[in-house]
Amino acid sequence: MYTREQVEQVMKQKGYVYFTSDKDYDLNIIGVRNTSVGDKVTNLFDDIMTISYKLNGSWIYREWDITTDPGKRGVLHYQNNQGVARLVPGQYRKSYALGLHKGQYEALRQVNEVKVYRDPNKDMTFDEDKITEGLYGINIHKAGKDSKFVENWSEGCQVFKREQDFKEFMRICKEASKIWGNSFTYTLLESNDFLQNPIV
Repeated sequence: MYTREQVEQVMKQKGYVYFTSDKDYDLNIIGVRNTSVGDKVTNLFDDIMTISYKLNGSWIYREWDITTDPGKRGVLHYQNNQGVARLVPGQYRKSYALGLHKGQYEALRQVNEVKVYRDPNKDMTFDEDKITEGLYGINIHKAGKDSKFVENWSEGCQVFKREQDFKEFMRICKEASKIWGNSFTYTLLESNDFLQNPIV
């Protein structure tokens, strides 16, 4: 859907750090939220996870289907009394580390504060008027083998649609941790960032 060069340009235009070290596995982990659907709860894995890094001096770029938004069941039956969480776009430096998701399997676990929108009214549209910041377990993890609907796979988490894609993502993260340590930066962009910053 995007090119590595497009992602890098948008990152730089927004003032975010984009890692360009020639050293292997200096990861840029960047999600792109689909803003073409407006504030509707689609319950679909209609967002993109990108990863880019250099290996042996050459750029590697990958994309996978994910959700950056809660699903229908998460919106209607959220666990936090302030409302369902939805990650606020931005760059979160050193915000993730390899660890267990809900004590069950290895994922990228939130270790520093992030900002989330809180939406308590269950009206199936996302509200963005209330923001809180903290440690909420906003992890990067997987859904099922190849999940069709988000439902309650996400209540703020960034969630891979396909288990196999997630395994590949985690393999890359583990290689990176051997060189750079167990600390990862995650950036969330929006698809309209690419419209506002056309590639020339």
